[in-house]
Amino acid sequence: MYDIPYFKAVDNKDVMDFMKAHPFIILCGVDGQNKPVATHIPVLFEEREGKVFLLAHVMRKQDHSNAFAQNGQVLAIFYGPHTYVSASWYSNPQTASTWNYQAVHANGILRFLEQDKLLEVLVKLTEKFENDPHSPSLVQKMDKSYVEKLMQAITAFEIELVSVRHVFKLSQNRDEKSYEQIIENLSSKDGESWSIAEEMKQRMHAVFVNKPQDSRF
Repeated sequence: MYDIPYFKAVDNKDVMDFMKAHPFIILCGVDGQNKPVATHIPVLFEEREGKVFLLAHVMRKQDHSNAFAQNGQVLAIFYGPHTYVSASWYSNPQTASTWNYQAVHANGILRFLEQDKLLEVLVKLTEKFENDPHSPSLVQKMDKSYVEKLMQAITAFEIELVSVRHVFKLSQNRDEKSYEQIIENLSSKDGESWSIAEEMKQRMHAVFVNKPQDSRF
């Protein structure tokens, strides 16, 4: 991971808040033959005895689920909006352009759960992401025979987080005028560029008043 002091959060809570705000992750691992695998899944957070766990499920008999069974060492990647930043927006444009983004790499140990825990994970996932106690798509409101059939094809797991590294690359290494000009230009665009501009606005005071520190779990 790109690891420069400029591009760090002020505290650990900032990193955890980012992870919780972006729960659709890339989960990477390596199988028994050292072949890399990856999949894309939503996760839940759970804290127990001072440790942080991710809860999720995957389909059985896939390359990634087979690999995770062979090797429980995994990497969860959390990511948000990203955008190109032109050096023409800097006070001194005679330098390299760049890319702004935020990402967190969480290393952990994956353990598959007993089948009786799968239903509990499914209930929690739909409650979290439906965010509506009256939704007919909550697992507990679905036809039991359908749910039981579905559960035969999937398996639940938890990941105990061991270490967390991050990079919040948002032009913190630029002078204040350049920083403001970057925000102005990104704000005029749509989608992810606009989102990065809004994030930079929120962080501006911390960038030029508070000194960021590294954040590791």
